[in-house]
Amino acid sequence: MRRLTVLMPFHTPFYAPLPAGVALGHFRGEGIDVTSVSAAAFGKGTMPALLDGDIEISLGGLMRSFELADRSGPIVVHFAEVCSRNGFFLLSRTPRPAFAWSDLVGRTVLSFAEAPTPWQCMLTVLRRHGVDAGRVRIERTRPAPDAVAAFLAGHGDFLEQPQPVVERLLADGVAHLVASMGEATGPVPFTSYMTTPAFLAREPQVMQAFTRAVCRTQRWLARAEPSEIAAVIAPAFPETDAAILERAVARYHRQGTWARDPLLRREGYDALEEILLAGGLITRRARYEDLVDTEIARRAMAGSAGSA
Repeated sequence: MRRLTVLMPFHTPFYAPLPAGVALGHFRGEGIDVTSVSAAAFGKGTMPALLDGDIEISLGGLMRSFELADRSGPIVVHFAEVCSRNGFFLLSRTPRPAFAWSDLVGRTVLSFAEAPTPWQCMLTVLRRHGVDAGRVRIERTRPAPDAVAAFLAGHGDFLEQPQPVVERLLADGVAHLVASMGEATGPVPFTSYMTTPAFLAREPQVMQAFTRAVCRTQRWLARAEPSEIAAVIAPAFPETDAAILERAVARYHRQGTWARDPLLRREGYDALEEILLAGGLITRRARYEDLVDTEIARRAMAGSAGSA
């Protein structure tokens, strides 16, 4: 049994495909004993941990590899798409049943500080709706718990967070949902599994087995009910109330958050690259063939055809 620690950027049911694959035994069925851990618990960010050789596979945004390539840094390869939608939601302090994006003008949005992709997607959505982002105060200085605490203390007008924070605040009646950033942004390869070219070359059989397990899990997620998914991943979220977890999963499920196969397609890559270029996070394009490996996913899809 090959042991692998897979690092997650943060602890959230947005990444349900990973704990689901572990709980369902799909990784063990391929001879891999997977342990998932958040970057905070691990004590190191996903990209530094990969580049320093502390881990071999991580969940992460393709944006990270775009940034490295933009700085002529080392290549980190994405080989399996996991989340095909933005997993964040915009909350307001007061109900806004007729919400329009122009409502953000002159207001303060407490955004997610831990990663730039939610912010970049927000800029894109504002541009699409003709809103000048320069007229919106987007604050990205506080870690998520501090941003939530500041919002609850009366600072800011809007809060952008992933699950299960969103469902908790809604259930407590202290915030109101105004927009799903996944629906507003549209399909985009938000999160994928990534590794170094060295590991790809060194252990191709492990990579292939891992991706077959990913593919099996994706097929299960596509046909499972939210209640089933929540029950399967519940052991990974002991701190989250079962009803809150099920609502979080259901909201993600409804918007088609999770990829149905591991292939990270060129169209999605191009869409994300345009978002990052327009937002000024990167200044030049990178070759799809350099940052994405499609052969592993294609072989896994063929090899797991008809499997449960």
